[in-house]
Amino acid sequence: MSLSAQEKELKFKEPARRILNVMDVTTFQNCPAYRDLVGFITALNDSVKRKKISEVSGNVSGKMQELLTMLDTLNSWIDEIPPESDQIGRFGNTSYRVWHERLVERCPDLIRAVLPEKLADAVQELQAYFIDAFGNSRRIDYGSGHEANYIAFLCCLCKLAVIQQQDSAALVLVVFQRYLVLMRRLQTTYRMEPAGSQGVWGLDDYQFLPFYFGSAQLMDNGLVEPANFPDDGLAEKYADEYVFMSAVAFISKVKTGPFAEHSNVLWNISAVRHWSKVNSGLMKMFKAEVLGKFPVMQHFVFGHLLAFTAEDDLHSSG
Repeated sequence: MSLSAQEKELKFKEPARRILNVMDVTTFQNCPAYRDLVGFITALNDSVKRKKISEVSGNVSGKMQELLTMLDTLNSWIDEIPPESDQIGRFGNTSYRVWHERLVERCPDLIRAVLPEKLADAVQELQAYFIDAFGNSRRIDYGSGHEANYIAFLCCLCKLAVIQQQDSAALVLVVFQRYLVLMRRLQTTYRMEPAGSQGVWGLDDYQFLPFYFGSAQLMDNGLVEPANFPDDGLAEKYADEYVFMSAVAFISKVKTGPFAEHSNVLWNISAVRHWSKVNSGLMKMFKAEVLGKFPVMQHFVFGHLLAFTAEDDLHSSG
């Protein structure tokens, strides 16, 4: 997937929206970017099957450490930009806009810090995905489309050979998990609204992929079965080892009432016998409910790294 053979002739461009109506979603589902994203996410999923976080987190590469430093920097800004204390209303603390403004301002330097100098021009494509990965500053909301942008950012780094294949498991269980922890803090601190939430009819208000990757981790684990993951206290017990359980623990922390009522679609997973079946079903759901939905993907942008047409694809001639 890397571009090392073409590095000397790489050209980048300002990414732009191409999904402008419902019909464009079908075109997207047959374009190079879709193929790259689904292939990348599937490969990440395969890399974490039957693996605990502790099996990976103790020895990560220097590049993974650099990606963690990026996220830690963003996390530190929350301490420096506290929420406005006198705002009322369920959603939308306007201090988030100050946080996001700093993200936009400092994003190019953050990305350059993880790129080799010869790839500095890639910033113009990479920053579009990185900035959109942390929510919308006008609406002060966040959802699975923003999550997809962070995965797109990582996918682009992989295509540029900045990330190596041997880092795949750490990318999910260490870096992506740190991203999720950061997003949970942003959501609760600034009271971000779920973007396009389907309420109890959605898998989760904010995220999707921790359940997909997490179900791969849980295959044949011998401790947690689909039937008992919603049991009281179980998610908290295993949250440090499994991203699925970490996500469930967060839901249980911020929502009240019976799990089957506030998270019905997620609770329905408990009726599936095996995690492998959960895993394959969640990929089908991700394709349909995230990548296949116009309201989610209409703001996604395309350049050369994630191309909407074969002519734009950097790999089209290679």
